[in-house]
Amino acid sequence: MNISLVGLLALLVISSGFFINDAFAEVSENSAYLLEGSGFAVTEELIRLSEIDIGLSSHQQSGSSIDFRIEDGFITLDNEDFVISELDGKFLREGRYIRINGNIESIGGFDTTISFFGRLVEESKDAAIYGFTGRITTSDNTYKIIYTAKLSQLTKILDSSTETSFEEEILTIHIFPGSSTQGVASSYIESGETRDPRLGSGPLRLSYFSQDRITIEPGTTIVFVNDDDVSHSILSGKENYGDRHNPFTPDGRISTVEILPGESISITFDEMGFYRLYDPTYPWMKIITYAFPDVDNLILGTTKNQQGN
Repeated sequence: MNISLVGLLALLVISSGFFINDAFAEVSENSAYLLEGSGFAVTEELIRLSEIDIGLSSHQQSGSSIDFRIEDGFITLDNEDFVISELDGKFLREGRYIRINGNIESIGGFDTTISFFGRLVEESKDAAIYGFTGRITTSDNTYKIIYTAKLSQLTKILDSSTETSFEEEILTIHIFPGSSTQGVASSYIESGETRDPRLGSGPLRLSYFSQDRITIEPGTTIVFVNDDDVSHSILSGKENYGDRHNPFTPDGRISTVEILPGESISITFDEMGFYRLYDPTYPWMKIITYAFPDVDNLILGTTKNQQGN
C-alpha cells in the first residue's frame, strides 16, 4: 500500500471520530432537499475524487424515521459520471443519520450499486453538514468512500390555504447587474444587502440571481427580469461535472430567446421534476428548479447565489 493511501486511511480514522456528534437536523415529511458534497473513493491500489449532487423528496414520517425518494442528480468518480437509476433513502433518528442505497448508472449503461451512511456533523439555519462513509461497487472495483456533504432544506414561502391573487402566484427572479462577470469583488453582494450589487464588497462574487434554488408546483410561471447591462438567455440541461469546455448539455425542456437589458421573460414549468437552468454564454449563472407536486410553493433560504431580504 502506498504512502499516500496510508495517509488517507489515517485521515479516515481520525475523521470517523469527528462524525460522531449530538447535533440535530430539522427534517420533515413531504418536503424537498438538495444533498451536495465531495470526498474520496478508495481501493487498496488507488484513490479517486468523488462528488455527490442529488435532489430528493421526503415521504410520510414513521416514528423517528422518514423515507425519501431520490429524484435527480449524479455521483462522480474522477471525471466519470453516474446518473441516478434507482435510489432510495431514509432519515433516521429525526435527521441525525441518513441512509442511501440502490443503483446508479454509468454513461456506458453499466449498473453500479451504492450503500452510504451519513452522520450529522453540524447544522446552521440554512443547511446541515453530514459525514458519509460507505461503498460504491462497480463492475470491476469496490470503493470505500468518505464524503462531507451539505443537506439544504426547502422551506415554505406561500401557504396554499391563503387566498392569493394571480399576480402573487407568479414568482419573479432578477438577474443581478454585473452577473456576466464572474469573480469580481466590486460586484459582490453580501447576504442581506439590498443595495446595487455593483456597490458591494468582498473577496468573491457569489450572487447572480435573486434566488437560485426554488421549488414550485407544476404549472407555475416564473418571470426572469434582466437587471444586467448585457443580454442573457436561459436553457435547461444536464451538468457535466469537471468539463470546463462543455459544462452543460441542453435537454430541450427550457430554451429562451435573448433577454435584453431591462427586459423580462416568462417561463412556465408544466412538467414535474428537476430542472438545471443555466445561461449558455455565462455558465456560472445557474439555477436549480424543482417542480414538485402535492406541496405548497417552496423556496430555499440563503444560498451562494442568493440575496437575502
